Amino acid sequence: MTIVIAILAIVFVILTFMVVSKTLSIIKGIKDTGSEENEGYLGKPNKYNDANGLALLIFWILSLAGVFWSYFSARENFLPESSSIHGRQTDFWFWVSMGVITTAFVLVNSVLFFFAYKYRYSKDRKVSFYTHNNNLEIIWTSVPAIVMAGLVFSGLRVWTKVTADAPQDAEVIEIMGKQFAWAVRYPGVDDNQLGGYNFKLMDDANGNPMGVDFADEKSFDDFSNASEMHIPKGKPVLLKIRARDVLHSVFIPHMRVKMDAVPGMTTKFWFVADKSTNDMRKELGKENFNYEIACTEICGRSHFGMKLLLVVDEPAEYEKWKRSQKTLLAENPKLLELVPANLKAKAQKYLPVEEAPVEESVADASLSNSSKVLK
Repeated sequence: MTIVIAILAIVFVILTFMVVSKTLSIIKGIKDTGSEENEGYLGKPNKYNDANGLALLIFWILSLAGVFWSYFSARENFLPESSSIHGRQTDFWFWVSMGVITTAFVLVNSVLFFFAYKYRYSKDRKVSFYTHNNNLEIIWTSVPAIVMAGLVFSGLRVWTKVTADAPQDAEVIEIMGKQFAWAVRYPGVDDNQLGGYNFKLMDDANGNPMGVDFADEKSFDDFSNASEMHIPKGKPVLLKIRARDVLHSVFIPHMRVKMDAVPGMTTKFWFVADKSTNDMRKELGKENFNYEIACTEICGRSHFGMKLLLVVDEPAEYEKWKRSQKTLLAENPKLLELVPANLKAKAQKYLPVEEAPVEESVADASLSNSSKVLK
C-alpha cells in the first residue's frame, strides 16, 4: 500500500507540472492572439478538451475502483461484531450513515465527472443560461435536510439510551487513569457498594493510589486489581471513570465503549457485554484472544503502553472470582490508620487473620489440658 501511495504521489506531481505548463502555454497563446484574426485557434483546443474530458472520466473510474478495492482488502482487519448490545446498535447506524454518505458521494461525483466529459467545449454547441429555478432550490435543500435529520435523530436516540442512568442492578466498577496505567476498584461482596474517595488521600507510598476514603465504612470490603479488570457477561456494568493527573480516555474497542477520564470530575459509561472471553475465542477461532482496555487520549511519552487486560466471565465465575479477592485492608493493613477510631472494630474483620499463632495457642491449650488429666 505504501508503494502504491508513493507511485500515485509521483504521478500526481508529474501531472500537476504538465497542467501548469499547458495552462501557461494556453495563456501565452491567448495573449499572442490579441484579435480574432486567428479564428483557427478556437478549433484547435478541441483535441485537448476531448483528451481532458476523457482523462477526467478515466480518473474517476480508477478512483472508484481504488476506493472499493481498499475497502474490501482491508475488511479482514476490521473489528469483529461488537460484543456489547449497544455496540451493535452503534455499528448499525454507523454503516447506515456510511452507506448514505457513500451513495451520495458516488452519485454526485459520477455526474460531475460525466458532465465534464459530455459537455466539454465544442464550437458547435450553444449553451443555455438559467438565472434561477425554485424547484431545483427546494429539491436540493429539502432532500439533504430530511436525510440528515433522519440520521441525526436516529443516532441521538441510541446515544440518549447509552448515556442514560444505568439500571439499578448494574455492577458498579471504578476505573482511574494515571500515567501510564489503569487502577480498578470493585465494591465488596458484603455491601456491594463502592466507598467514597478523596483526592487528598492519594498516596502511592502507603498503598492508597486511588485515594479511597476509609472514613466511609462502605470502603472496608472494597478490593482492587491493577493487572486486569473482570466484568460479568449479560449484566449491566457501570464504569465510574476518573483521572489522577492528565486527560485519559477509556476505550474498549470490542465493546464500542469510549469515555474520557477527566481530572477533577467523574464520568461514566454503562454497557452490557453479552460475549464472554471464551465465547469470543470460539467465535474468532483464536485461543489467545483477549479483550483489552486502552487509552485513546495522548497522555505522555508512554501513552502507547497504557493498556489493561479485560476478562468477561460467566456470572457464576465472576461471583466466584470476586469472593477470592482480598480487600484493600487485607492487602495493606497500614490503611487501618485511615479508619476513624469509632469504626476500627468494624474494619478489623477485613484485616488478614493471623491463623498460625491461633492454631499454636489452641494446640498448647490442648496439651496443657491433657497433662492435667494425666496428673
